Amino acid sequence: MKVMFIGATHEVTGSCTYIEACGKKFLVDFGMEQGLNAFDNVKVPCAPGEIDFVLLTHAHIDHSGLLPLLCAGGFKGQIHCQSATANLCSIMLRDSAHIQEFEAEWRSRKGKRKGKQEVEPLYTMSDAELAIRALCPHEYEQPVKLGEGISVLFRDAGHLLGSSGIEITLTEEGQTRTIIFSGDIGNTDIPLIRDPQYFSHADYAVMESTYGNRFHEKPADYPTALAKVIDETFARGGNVVIPSFAVGRTQELLYYFRQIKQAGLVKSFPDFPVYVDSPLAIEATAVFNRNEDSCYDEEAVGYVRKGVNPISFKGLNIAVTSDESRAINFNKTPKVIISASGMCEAGRIKHHLKHNLWRSECTVLFVGYQAVGTLGRKLVEGAKNVKLFGEDINVAAKILVLPGMSGHADKAGLDRWINALDKPQVFVIHGEAESAESYTAHLHDDLGLESHCPYSGAELDLLTGEFVNAKPMPAVHTERESTPYIRLKAAADRLQQLVKMSSGLTNKELAAMTDTLNNLCAKWEQK
Repeated sequence: MKVMFIGATHEVTGSCTYIEACGKKFLVDFGMEQGLNAFDNVKVPCAPGEIDFVLLTHAHIDHSGLLPLLCAGGFKGQIHCQSATANLCSIMLRDSAHIQEFEAEWRSRKGKRKGKQEVEPLYTMSDAELAIRALCPHEYEQPVKLGEGISVLFRDAGHLLGSSGIEITLTEEGQTRTIIFSGDIGNTDIPLIRDPQYFSHADYAVMESTYGNRFHEKPADYPTALAKVIDETFARGGNVVIPSFAVGRTQELLYYFRQIKQAGLVKSFPDFPVYVDSPLAIEATAVFNRNEDSCYDEEAVGYVRKGVNPISFKGLNIAVTSDESRAINFNKTPKVIISASGMCEAGRIKHHLKHNLWRSECTVLFVGYQAVGTLGRKLVEGAKNVKLFGEDINVAAKILVLPGMSGHADKAGLDRWINALDKPQVFVIHGEAESAESYTAHLHDDLGLESHCPYSGAELDLLTGEFVNAKPMPAVHTERESTPYIRLKAAADRLQQLVKMSSGLTNKELAAMTDTLNNLCAKWEQK
């Protein structure tokens, strides 16, 4: 039984852990790195085709975003997750593929004028479709057997619709070990979804630490705090622009805006319009409405039982097409604009920032975590000038952060999660280095737990408990490998796996395969 830590080690994105146990090889999450990464990750120690299955904690791209690349590389197994996560992934992975293809096309078009080669997307829509077809949905609290000696249970993590902590029970040669992956642990009192549900027993716990060194500053009343920002901005004649994660955060905001309008909290303009400009957010909202029975909290269910949609209200406007999106910024009426992405790295939000950042009467309101290196982080840290679509934009708008509005547990919330367990050995991941190391020390010094903060490549023997940390690999921020080369290496991994699986073929079939491969090599050796 072996665990290898791959991604989100001393970093807050790119979650991925590799496990070998009971004759199986599998991953927990396979996420995309976002923002600036301080460390490089080791490669998954086997070809995609050798991986038997994947366990997915939730749909956010930093946990799921490389699953299409895995499938493109030859992965043929199933991706096990909670049913709402499967629903969300079906739209989020398509959206991610669309972004990959769109940005590749845009960069190719831009580079062509300079005589540069075409840019290839990291993966395509067809790759995303392969990953979506591999999704295997399960319900909370129902144990699932995934092989001899392997049992898995999904429990509500309270972070996002369908988000899960995953309990993995492994029995090999008469010895049983339980390892729990926290996924992203949710904040308490988040609209719509339930608070985190806790586990009671584990030999090992792998837990996140996004806010491992912070306590959230919660306003006494979210709707009142939001209404105050809106009122002050409208008094200046400006717009409130909210970069928001399309899935989860947008729906929470709609819930609050319904309460604001119902209570008449915006005195200057009670019937103010709210624009949701994100096709993904619109689709995700429909998924939220379909999963109300299994995932909504009691307050939200109460609205539904009364025949009230908790995330819809008068004055809500949906922008689906590009023309509808562009029209928002030519409408002079003060308004709230909610658009993705939440860290301002892609999507329509960049267009709204271009039109509003330079206007001193406007407000850009951040309501979620901003990773190091992202445009959102630069704005929060006081950037006076940013580049959008090749154009320098002066930052004159008021930049605000709504304290405490986070989908992640703070240090107190993390403590509640780990204190529910019976003193397991703990491995702290998914946090920037300072946060992860601080929380690891807190677990050891204050809570009396054996704790580690692994680097990518660290290994844990589940039977003995022996942990071998890897040496940190500081990222060298030079030009990355080209996407075509990355895809070529993935194809080589797939070929290697095909060769391994071919031992049962007839001599004639083996000879034909050999000739084909030799001819292919000869062709490209002549280039």
